[in-house]
Amino acid sequence: MELRLAVPPGAAGERVDRWLAAASEIGSRSEAERLFAGGRVLVDGHPVSKSRRLEGGEEVVVDLPGPAPSTLRPERLDLVVAYEDEHLLVVDKPPGMVVHPSAGHASGTLVHGLLGRGVAGGEEPGRPGIVHRLDRDTSGLLVVARNAETHRQLQRLLRRRELTREYLALACGRPRSWRGRIEAPLGRDRTDRTRVSLDTISPREAITHFEVVELCPAHALLRVRLETGRTHQIRVHLSVIGLPIGGDPVYGRAGELGLTRQFLHAARLAFPHPVSGETVDVESPLPPDLASALVHARGRSAPAAGPVG
Repeated sequence: MELRLAVPPGAAGERVDRWLAAASEIGSRSEAERLFAGGRVLVDGHPVSKSRRLEGGEEVVVDLPGPAPSTLRPERLDLVVAYEDEHLLVVDKPPGMVVHPSAGHASGTLVHGLLGRGVAGGEEPGRPGIVHRLDRDTSGLLVVARNAETHRQLQRLLRRRELTREYLALACGRPRSWRGRIEAPLGRDRTDRTRVSLDTISPREAITHFEVVELCPAHALLRVRLETGRTHQIRVHLSVIGLPIGGDPVYGRAGELGLTRQFLHAARLAFPHPVSGETVDVESPLPPDLASALVHARGRSAPAAGPVG
């Protein structure tokens, strides 16, 4: 795919790689770097160095690489799609399902179930359409792209923190305040690479916001909003402030309230549509196992079935 961009007069003096990185079709410095490294950028028909200063009025032509071929095959899986159009889908992932193929998960992933719906986009053929992910045992909403351009635009929204991700978490303990902000860099633990922690040699910015939805005798139902999206971010951050998630076998209390997984549900996803600009705002109710645990936390016997809205 060939992308043609006109350089406005106001861009005079800017480095071409930095100007290109800011274009919505590219969206990042790393992507611009890859395009220059691959010789895919021309200015007025000629290859230039990435440090070239623009004069204004030039035409930049970018040869965007097509999607890498995928060897994945569609599978018939029982999936709930909360929203879809010709550009994207918002899927309500069940607990226990891995988002994309990885070691030990060569089939049965969310991607396998969505392949028949035309998911596409991204540089990794094993993760077509995937913009962000959820842990295997975290349920709820995530958005998936149907084409490369939508994928780039959704990634841009994610980087600019314009994609709102809200979760419901049942914390063990009671917060000191009704709302809070946790800012603590995270990375792979120095001694245990399977865990994420603050004790890391590769810290990355991580910011989490929370507010109390409901207080129970020994627990608190929290609405949590991600400002950044690091691996295990909510689980680690809540544990750090003394509010571990019920049922979490790694950072919280395994088996709490009869749970077989962490009480963490991606309950709301909102963002401006990358094509129309209209707001997409989707919510998901608590699934039955988490709803029952919440009733138990309130001090009443759990109902036989039925979600909590």
